[in-house]
Amino acid sequence: MGAGHTHKLYRHGHSPVHDLPPHCKLTAVLCFVLVVVLTPREAVWAFALYAVLLIAVAALARIPAGFLLRRLLIEIPFVAFAVLMPFVVPGEQVQVLGLSVSVPGLWGAWNVLAKGTLGVAASVILASTTELRALLLGLQRLRLPPMLVQIASFMIRYGDVITDEMRRMSIARRSRGFEARGIRHWGVLGKSAGALFIRSYERGERVHLAMVSRGYTGTMPVIDEVTASRAQWTYAAALPLTALAVCLLGWTL
Repeated sequence: MGAGHTHKLYRHGHSPVHDLPPHCKLTAVLCFVLVVVLTPREAVWAFALYAVLLIAVAALARIPAGFLLRRLLIEIPFVAFAVLMPFVVPGEQVQVLGLSVSVPGLWGAWNVLAKGTLGVAASVILASTTELRALLLGLQRLRLPPMLVQIASFMIRYGDVITDEMRRMSIARRSRGFEARGIRHWGVLGKSAGALFIRSYERGERVHLAMVSRGYTGTMPVIDEVTASRAQWTYAAALPLTALAVCLLGWTL
């Protein structure tokens, strides 16, 4: 994966958050999410403070609010699930806006929305300030099994390859006057999907043979050694440690 390969979530910039080593950011986000999950759902104020912390990090990373909010739309299916919980979870009933809803369902919906939104927001900030290649290097640095890192690397690369192949096939169909307008055209789309699978499989075999011919033995060479200083680790730990203090207060107050 070339150094210039970026993803749509990444926002190029120069900030203290962008400059942190990837494994520091990965560890900080993982610890932050764990702390959020462990926070009692009744501590509503704690989740508000977590949101303030993430807003501060986003501001430090110079991520526009609109950019962040658009990326948060990915959690809409979870929001829809949470909205249904007060109506399907059994338990004590209460009237809200003229509707009879379940109290345990309301708490469950709040729990899913609050923790899910904070987790997604933290992940979006991580992806917005870290290139894919850097994330993979960070996973290597954190001693994730090398095979899993390679699988993730190949998935990312071939996701782009397959998407580009689909685009070319779509252009070819349209250039021949084909437009999918109903169920009668599903057969053509099915054949296209089969052709896409065969092309992707054959390309994967060619790439594997090319890698083996160049000395690939099952492990990828480490070209860039990513290191972090004690100051960088301390800087990255500020978010999860502050969140941990809030979580402990949430359990004691």
